[in-house]
Amino acid sequence: MPSMHESKVARHRERMRAAGLRPVQFWVPDTRSPEFAAQVRQQCQKLKGDLAEAEVLRFTEEAATHIEGWK
Repeated sequence: MPSMHESKVARHRERMRAAGLRPVQFWVPDTRSPEFAAQVRQQCQKLKGDLAEAEVLRFTEEAATHIEGWK
């Protein structure tokens, strides 16, 4: 016999399918793993002092200030 949670999930999935959507599964890196942290650290070190990276960072920081009207 399905649990109440399983039944609720099934109803939700049916509503989503009725709305023309379908489920998709994505696998992403485990950001909690030490290997992930080490890889990010290594990549960041490679970018240190890179002029193109500095420009992208400046652009990103500037863009982040333009949030008026966001909800």
